[in-house]
Amino acid sequence: MTKHSKIDMPALSRRHFMAVTGAAGLMVGYAAMPDANQALAGAMSHPKFEPTQWYSIGTDGRVTVVVGKAEMGQHISSTMAQLVAEELGAAWKDMAITLASNDPKYNDPVLGAQITGGSWSTGMNYDAMCRAGAAGRMALIAAAAEMMGVPESQLTAIASHVVDTKSGKKLPFGKIVAGGKANKVFTADELKAIKLKTADQYTIIGHSVPQLDIPPKTNGTAKYGIDAFAPGMVYGMPVTPPVRYGATVKSVDDSEAKKVPGFIRAVVVEDKTGTTTGWVVSVAKTYEAAKKAGAALKIDYDLGPNAKVDDAAILAESRRLHEDGTEGFLFVKEGDAEGALKTAPKVLEAEYTTSINIHAPMEPMNALAMEKDGEWHIYTGNQFFTRTTAIAAAIAGVDPKKIVLHQHFLGGGFGRRLESDMVVPAIAAAKAVGKPVKCIYTREDDMHMDFTRPLTYQHVKLGVDDKGHAVAMTHDVIGAWPTARWGIPAFLTPSVDKKGSHDSFTVNGADYWYTVPNHTVKNFENKLAQAATPSGQLRSVAPGWTFWATESMWDEMAHATGQDPVALRLSMLDGLGDNAGKNGTQTQGGAKRLANVLRIATGRAGYGVNPLPKNEGIGVACVSSQERSSPTWTACVAHVAVNPETGDVTVKKLTLAMDLGTVVNPDGVRAQIEGSALWGMSIALLEKGTLKDGGIEQSNFDTYTPMRMSNVPELDISLIGNGEPAVGCGEPAVTVVAPAIANAIFNAVGARVRSLPITADAVKASMSKV
Repeated sequence: MTKHSKIDMPALSRRHFMAVTGAAGLMVGYAAMPDANQALAGAMSHPKFEPTQWYSIGTDGRVTVVVGKAEMGQHISSTMAQLVAEELGAAWKDMAITLASNDPKYNDPVLGAQITGGSWSTGMNYDAMCRAGAAGRMALIAAAAEMMGVPESQLTAIASHVVDTKSGKKLPFGKIVAGGKANKVFTADELKAIKLKTADQYTIIGHSVPQLDIPPKTNGTAKYGIDAFAPGMVYGMPVTPPVRYGATVKSVDDSEAKKVPGFIRAVVVEDKTGTTTGWVVSVAKTYEAAKKAGAALKIDYDLGPNAKVDDAAILAESRRLHEDGTEGFLFVKEGDAEGALKTAPKVLEAEYTTSINIHAPMEPMNALAMEKDGEWHIYTGNQFFTRTTAIAAAIAGVDPKKIVLHQHFLGGGFGRRLESDMVVPAIAAAKAVGKPVKCIYTREDDMHMDFTRPLTYQHVKLGVDDKGHAVAMTHDVIGAWPTARWGIPAFLTPSVDKKGSHDSFTVNGADYWYTVPNHTVKNFENKLAQAATPSGQLRSVAPGWTFWATESMWDEMAHATGQDPVALRLSMLDGLGDNAGKNGTQTQGGAKRLANVLRIATGRAGYGVNPLPKNEGIGVACVSSQERSSPTWTACVAHVAVNPETGDVTVKKLTLAMDLGTVVNPDGVRAQIEGSALWGMSIALLEKGTLKDGGIEQSNFDTYTPMRMSNVPELDISLIGNGEPAVGCGEPAVTVVAPAIANAIFNAVGARVRSLPITADAVKASMSKV
């Protein structure tokens, strides 16, 4: 295995400027916190003790946790450090972080790959990081017992010291490490056998400790991918075709580009992985020269088979697939839904759609690629190192062991950096010119070539008996399949009807926790969308659209049968059968935990207590948020006001309750819920990407309009921590906000909108039908 060596890169001037100017004034309250980069340098310059691959302890007592997850502002690095510190017995002031390379030893202990997504990180790494901390504590205590000449049984670890509970004498961790006695290596079985603390013994978990990544991000020393620099480096800028996918380059005329000072050459990207098609890289000595030369290139394209595809064509194909019905893969099959629908006294039927959505993180895609001594070093911020390693190796034409990925902080991810396209032009250009190349996308490149959230179509049919009970539901979910595009069989799911494997990440959430005796869900791949709009995972993934349909339909049922929407949901959240959950897992407690958060959210919001002004309404939704095996129980109550003359919607307040099992850092969790709730609101009301002539029409924030600060409503957030297994909080609120808002709009003015985003025109059009 190739050694994953570290090559230090000098900081860019803007970072240096921040570091040496008044930025230090922003550090009030964090003065005692170590800088991640300085902590790493200090740890590497002295002997250290590594209880596991996940952290080391230096002779100065500094505990440096290796974070195998992408740090994109969600503070997962601090969460991992907090889990280690709790069981290790370290003082928080001594904790530091560094980001892992793509060495397989840093693979996720559950997934067996390096991937950050799905709100999986805390839940799937909780046990492993706690055990790692406990192993270090046990090794330090054993070493201290030998050094102090006392039995291990009378020693404990507190605040980075091993303390003799009888004499009060104590040894700091650093001194124990310096003594060289801490050298215990734990086997997998020994780690598994460690008895961890119970929740009532926690002293760090459950407390809002300062986030370790904030100091370097505020003093300018944090390194993002866009900050990477190498001696002799030149710059590359992608020149992309007008269609999203399928174009090929016929010829390139660089005669005008050669007139640009500093221009080196135009490189046609030959991408055998199929990640990109029809791309050219303009390479120059400066980024401005690369941009100017790129604009001067005259490229003749064959625009390929998708040159005339648009939204309407994709939607029409989805409807055709639903009407045909034969190409779907069974995801849920409970009872006989078709038969029950035929005899149901009342049948409700509706179609729900969502538009293309663009990730648009603040830091555009970028990567620096350089070859040294037969190894390729890639500097970037990425959410899926395992897949990116394979793609980088294919582009470089080397064994994957010769690819070393250097992780940086991510200036936003949201699923966009699960992709690997940023490394493709960087490596291709570096191979062509024989120099390190840093490739940076423009905002326009990033939007035009985003792996978007797919345009989706859903058809729901619901049968209701004469007592107002839901007796059957059929649910067709149709769109592009992002995970299938990755070509990783382990991420696909065998269909219930054994028809083959399908992309369950496009239909998760449709297997809800309500008790409905007859329930069928089918998943369809829209191959036209798959070809023309290679889609990716956007924050919340399928539950962002599947719950949009189901939580809207429950509301439609409640109003059609004269029932209260909350009472209806509670009656179906009975926790019977599979909906009881499984003890010892994240699903423990099942549907009854979902019912509990619904009660909390509606109680906090004063649901049904006070009458509202005219044209105002309250709507509810409650969801399990993620994959059925890793639920985060979440409820939302939205309070909106609607202008009946224009259809404009103002969200006045969002009340959310979320059951997280174990809350590691309450302040961090609350921040994540705030951010994801506003993300969900932005998608619900404002964000829309469109496809025309095979290309994404939106190119910047003047044409793609996320929510602004002026749109932010009052937020009321309740965290439920009950000592159950920890679950994720980065995505769940996204999934619940849109249906809650739509249901509130209906209660305000009687307008039922079934497409996202909910535009003023759509509200007004629906009102005209009332």
